[in-house]
Amino acid sequence: MSKLPFELLLALRYLRPKRTFVSIITLISVVGVALGVAVLIIVISVMSGFDHDMREQILGFNAHLKIYALDKSGRTEIMGNYADVMRLISSNKNVCGVAPIVLGQVLVETEPAGTNVQQALTAAPYLRGADVNAENSVSVLPRRVIVGTFDLSGQSVVVGKDFANNMNLSVGDRLAVYSPDDLKKMRQQHGTTTEVAILPNDYRVTGIFDVGFYDFDANFIVTSLENAQDLYNLGENVHGLLVMLDNPTKAGVVKRELGNSLGANYQIRTWLEDSPMLAAVIVEKNVMLYIMFFIVIVAAFGITCTLITFVVMKTREIGLLKAVGASNRQVMSVFVCQSVIISIFGVACGLGLGLFALHVRNDFLHLMNRLTGWELFPSSIYGFSELPAIVNPGDILIICGGSLVICLIAAVLPARHASKMKTVEALHHE
Repeated sequence: MSKLPFELLLALRYLRPKRTFVSIITLISVVGVALGVAVLIIVISVMSGFDHDMREQILGFNAHLKIYALDKSGRTEIMGNYADVMRLISSNKNVCGVAPIVLGQVLVETEPAGTNVQQALTAAPYLRGADVNAENSVSVLPRRVIVGTFDLSGQSVVVGKDFANNMNLSVGDRLAVYSPDDLKKMRQQHGTTTEVAILPNDYRVTGIFDVGFYDFDANFIVTSLENAQDLYNLGENVHGLLVMLDNPTKAGVVKRELGNSLGANYQIRTWLEDSPMLAAVIVEKNVMLYIMFFIVIVAAFGITCTLITFVVMKTREIGLLKAVGASNRQVMSVFVCQSVIISIFGVACGLGLGLFALHVRNDFLHLMNRLTGWELFPSSIYGFSELPAIVNPGDILIICGGSLVICLIAAVLPARHASKMKTVEALHHE
């Protein structure tokens, strides 16, 4: 004799597969819950992957904080005493790296072999001047050189992977770099009797980096801090400082602390202020979680319909149960147990389906690319070559637990209606 409660045994008996319309409704309810849970897991995991990868790649190239000097009118100006400022910033316990930076847009032109200047390509990337000794503490750039080396000695430059592809560059090729001052002088002298040719600065490509984010790989080139200072006529000054923290979530707190230490003559910007896309992804993830739960709510209505059908079909059995002494609570428990079984089975199937879909997401993406001929996930737009995803156990627990609660709530009304039936009326129904 089974030791299971009779409510659970009866619920299992009612759910036993039969070739009836009720079995089809039950199957549809399970599929609805499974699809709702699977979609939730897929969407939230992909959003978590976007958030994580964008944060790793953007903050791997850009620091957690950027600090600029301000003039009396509150506008940014070049920073002269940056070594003293670096020492003051480094004294903060949450700071793990500080480096000076020179950053601005330049005009570059390739120098093809031979004398065929028509093959030369031009572009206007951002040039970043990096301190070789300090760059490793504020970015992953020195560790992300995939071809050549991170060698910025002399007139050297390292370029992004996509920039190199677009400009047909390889290690050893040369680039002509025009600074903004060079272009300004040429414009001022154009058409005058004193017009003279201004030669660009000649650089050699020593490395190609891949930080994993298209915007950086396609639009940035990096040279030494000294070369960048010469290009912008800064002398010993810099444009600002990059600060890396031990935890990016402390950026707001450290900003306030450094603001008190440095005073009002400096502007401090956090990674969230400089990367609104990251903030948008965090907000969108939370919004999507709430919106997608409506899919589970819709699926839960299938369970409600299933139980209503069961109650109508089992009216006579309900009357018999009450006639032999079953309480309202026990009758209600029978139908609640049905809902629990359907919900658990649906959530389990949805969990498995969602995890499987995440496992094969990039294989499916590549298959669709081959079948349609379209790049469904273009890196030039999204910044990633593949679809990122991270399965967070906390998110999975919220999704599965929340789905079970919603399904149980959906079962309360028909189960309660069944428990409130009067014995005579239930038997009279037949």
